[in-house]
Amino acid sequence: MSSTTAAAPASRKLYWAGWVLTILPALLLVATSISAISGSEGAAEGFEKYGYPAGSLRLIGVVELVSAVLFLIPPTAYLGAILLTGYLGGAVATHVHASEGLLAIAPIVFGAIVWLALLLRDPRLRPLLPLTR
Repeated sequence: MSSTTAAAPASRKLYWAGWVLTILPALLLVATSISAISGSEGAAEGFEKYGYPAGSLRLIGVVELVSAVLFLIPPTAYLGAILLTGYLGGAVATHVHASEGLLAIAPIVFGAIVWLALLLRDPRLRPLLPLTR
């Protein structure tokens, strides 16, 4: 008898809810990353507002895009979620530094949605949570 236990399969409803919660934030991240990579005027103005050098706009856009794509691909979803958590942590720090406390909540909620989506998509994550029982 094996000492490891397999995670219970997720219901189809939870699985598809996880994918819906995956696709929605991923679409937003892909759109904003393309805006940054293309050097759109709106993205450049936002970077200036927060004091980031204009030259970093494309690099941050690429990091955002790669993280979002990794999150969408099932074998790399955990890595993508970890990278997105770091990326969104930078967004929180930026808003806090700019004294925009309420805006700092948005990336926190966004990050929670990313992890909730992964939790719903992959039942192997559930036993790791302290609130599962």
